[in-house]
Amino acid sequence: MVLLREELGDVLRDARRGQGRTLRDISARASVSLGYLSEIERGEKEASSELLASICSALDMPLSIVFTEVAHRARRVERASAPVTLPVPTRSEDVVSAA
Repeated sequence: MVLLREELGDVLRDARRGQGRTLRDISARASVSLGYLSEIERGEKEASSELLASICSALDMPLSIVFTEVAHRARRVERASAPVTLPVPTRSEDVVSAA
């Protein structure tokens, strides 16, 4: 099952680390506590839209890019956990094989 807060946290953490920035730097620029930002990145807390916009601004990253990456990650998780479907014979196939 895909948990949006976990995928979002991973995207934000990857973006921050990719920029070589610290939690302290982003938390100060986004005006969010260091602990709360850490919980968001770990997928333990869900950020409000206002807070998310502030974090994205601190990362110099458009919100649309963050959401796009979250959607790509969610799609990969869904595909990996999708149930395998087996072919089910139709009634006409049952009649042919019985003959």
